[in-house]
Amino acid sequence: MTKITSKEIAQFRSQLADDLQAMEALDLIEDCDGDLEDAAMTLAIKAGQEPGRTNSEWLDALAKKWRAVLCEQEYREDLLNDSVAGMMSHLKSIPEFPNILVTPVLIYVLKQGVNNFCEPLDSLK
Repeated sequence: MTKITSKEIAQFRSQLADDLQAMEALDLIEDCDGDLEDAAMTLAIKAGQEPGRTNSEWLDALAKKWRAVLCEQEYREDLLNDSVAGMMSHLKSIPEFPNILVTPVLIYVLKQGVNNFCEPLDSLK
């Protein structure tokens, strides 16, 4: 289970205050006591998806599916500095990415550690 603290939620709120969908996701994460996987699963169901795995496996699989995009060098530096706005806009511009899940996926990547998450791609270079 990936948990984020109230302080971390507040930090994301300050960065994403102009993004109503991100605020909705952060509200739900807060309602789930910071349990990122529970919140992501609820958002996925709300978006009409049918996650067939346990919460933690499903969020991990979704993030890995989009690893190539999430680890693009031009956005990676921002993520390393805990700035998610650029990557958030980029992901939302991809029609196949479920917009309502951008916030929990980005937080998940940050909690895993950007370099750790991207390492499998880095080793291919």
